[in-house]
Amino acid sequence: MKSGTLRGLNDGELREKGDELADELFHLRLRRTTGQIANPMKARQTRRDLARVKTILRERGQGDEVSK
Repeated sequence: MKSGTLRGLNDGELREKGDELADELFHLRLRRTTGQIANPMKARQTRRDLARVKTILRERGQGDEVSK
C-alpha cells in the first residue's frame, strides 16, 4: 500500500487500518509457524504497511492510541 493513499485517510480510518494490519500480521505469523502460508513475503509487506500507518499517525500527533 502506498503512503499517498494512506495519507488520504482520516485519523479514525488510519487507526482502523492499523488494527486490521496488526490482526492480519498476527494471523500470518500463526500460519507461518504451522507451515500453511502460501506467500511468505506477505508478512513482510504487512509489517511495512503497519509501520507506514503508525508513522503517519505519529506525524499527525495521533500516535498514542496505536503505539503498543
